[in-house]
Amino acid sequence: MVGAVDKHLALIGFMGAGKTTLGRELARLTHRPFVDTDEEIEKRFGPIGELFERGEPEFRRIEEQVVAEALAGPTAVIALGGGAVLSEATRALLAARAFVVRVWVDPNIAWERVRDSGRPLARDYEQFIDLWGQRLDVYGSVEDAVGDSTETLLLSALRIDVRTTPEGQRWTFGMPRPFLTAAVVADERVLELHKYFLVDGSTIHPIPSGEAAKALSVLQRLWSELDIGRDGWIMGIGGGATTDLAGFLAATYLRGVRWTAVPTTLVGMVDASIGGKTGINTDDGKNLVGAFHFPQHVWIDPSLLDTLPAVERQAGMAEVVKTGLLAGEELWSLPDEEMIRACAAFKAAVVLSDPYEREGRRAILNLGHTFAHALEAGSGYTLRHGDAVALGLLAALRLSGQPTGVVEEVLAPEPVPVDRERAWDALLRDKKGALNLVLLGEDGGFVTAVPEVDVRRALDELIAD
Repeated sequence: MVGAVDKHLALIGFMGAGKTTLGRELARLTHRPFVDTDEEIEKRFGPIGELFERGEPEFRRIEEQVVAEALAGPTAVIALGGGAVLSEATRALLAARAFVVRVWVDPNIAWERVRDSGRPLARDYEQFIDLWGQRLDVYGSVEDAVGDSTETLLLSALRIDVRTTPEGQRWTFGMPRPFLTAAVVADERVLELHKYFLVDGSTIHPIPSGEAAKALSVLQRLWSELDIGRDGWIMGIGGGATTDLAGFLAATYLRGVRWTAVPTTLVGMVDASIGGKTGINTDDGKNLVGAFHFPQHVWIDPSLLDTLPAVERQAGMAEVVKTGLLAGEELWSLPDEEMIRACAAFKAAVVLSDPYEREGRRAILNLGHTFAHALEAGSGYTLRHGDAVALGLLAALRLSGQPTGVVEEVLAPEPVPVDRERAWDALLRDKKGALNLVLLGEDGGFVTAVPEVDVRRALDELIAD
């Protein structure tokens, strides 16, 4: 299990940290139920202040029971009371069933928030500050991550780390030693540009750039080259094609080993490396052979975009525009690091709502991609993925009856010369017999059936004569 993929997302921390507010928003974004254990206690047993008057031990017993019931229920976002983790039984349950994030708060800010709330442990400033300090160690003993915003918590929940690092420290990212001695599967062009990440103990496995990497022949070579045990690591360094391949290699080698993704392109940073979808291409279509295998960590350094060719950056902006359209925010206008964090957090929220595409929610991330995959197949996979997505977004917005100005202004897609029939056959295969497409409405993306004649016309408009 990685992060909160198959676990509760549990928020712990001192009173006044804002766990309830953040929890409600996280639940909304991830489409998970929300449980506030303090609210549950008051609903079932009466005001917490009155329970404390009967004695704190009795209150803690009730709290332990309510938390245990929440952790036994459906996967949810759970906000725990400030002292809930004092229970050894609760700490054990959290370790087994939850990804635990401590919501950070400055104690003086917390005091201002709760000083007049009537909380039994917030009546004296000195005692309040002393209690805050006493609890730091117990919080630290159970937390998996620390954050103070929905964006940070969402990124943490999928173990995504976005940070710009000085050149002399790149490729360490504060990574534990096992990451740095991994089997490194890297785009051969990236290896030429960034030699400084090589460390003693790692083995280097160059692969072709772009979609050429996602071939069975490349995968077979890597299976033969690898010499790691079940406790070994694979590190995928490169664009989306590289992390797709590296993740599938990790999923299939020794029936599954751990891996980490280090995306070096904008497409990889905002989309491809996030969400656990891995795979290779076949002659019949893109990503027809693959597996869900989540990376243990995704390390994103926006400064690596400094060496990215302008055409590749423009291709990556297609995924940024897609995400912004779904989120209803102009993410494409933000500075690089903010833009990447916002896009990655949005995708993390959707992935957490539907990790294995069983509920249908995750399908919205395919906005424009049905057409994009068809165009890529029709080009023999010579068309850049981002350029194909830009065209796909144009088609999706047209079918949605939505304005296309943003796509035209930011991405400026032009029809491309590809094999029309091959593209159409690939689209039908991609939809597996049903022409259900992701379109865009006032409230975001949604899936709906579209008449075949309209889909064919929309695809034809993307193809140059």
